Amino acid sequence: MHYQMLHHGDRVLLGLSGGKDSLSLLHILRHIQRRAPIDFEIAAITVDPMVPGFDPGPLSGYLETLGIRHYRVQEDIVALADDHMSGDSYCSFCSRLKRGLIYRLAREEGFNVLALAQHLDDLAESFMMSAFHGGKLNTMKAHYLNDAGDVRIIRPLVDVRESALVDFARRFELPVINDNCPACFAMPTQREHFKQLLATEERDNGQLFHSLRSAIAPLVADGADRAIAHATAHAATRRSTRNVAQGSTEASTRDTPQETAQS
Repeated sequence: MHYQMLHHGDRVLLGLSGGKDSLSLLHILRHIQRRAPIDFEIAAITVDPMVPGFDPGPLSGYLETLGIRHYRVQEDIVALADDHMSGDSYCSFCSRLKRGLIYRLAREEGFNVLALAQHLDDLAESFMMSAFHGGKLNTMKAHYLNDAGDVRIIRPLVDVRESALVDFARRFELPVINDNCPACFAMPTQREHFKQLLATEERDNGQLFHSLRSAIAPLVADGADRAIAHATAHAATRRSTRNVAQGSTEASTRDTPQETAQS
């Protein structure tokens, strides 16, 4: 609600890796869908990097029981990284490639919103990486419009701690696929380094993530105004189109004066 992420008529595509974060977000979105005063659609996409030991197949059956449409896209990301990656981390290359595949499917299937499950810990790690290695104050945004201006990206979990998602997934026995990127886990990453660094600091400062959330708030909100304006305009257009369609249907089923006289 704070970032006005969901609007009437939205078609939301959830990036579902099979991990605790995206599975938790799936159930959160379904809960909101049942209770919100607007109508919106949810589907999920899983990009299968074709890495040994990772099988997202069971997700399709699970989503079927929930009545959620599931798209599965296969791409040999490790092979592509070996051929094309230069001067970049594997995680960055993989993330960009997955995003491109997801955007392509979203456009082909008519989804206007992409929901991603990064949480506060992810945002804090990204902020640290950007400051330490990029010399910039930057992190992931909560709600923004992509460069092409046709897909809004939302991150509903930006204020949620990873520990809360661990607890949620365990409590409701979600079918988590552990180590959902073995190739990435096998390689040392900057993100893992900063995760451990923050964990160490938090042991001495229980308010660490509260402070970090306040510090990065302007960065997280960047782009939200533009996305909200775009969403509001398109929601109004969808309402107008629906009202016109309903009016046409009612008119076509209503008796004409001549038919009334004949009856």
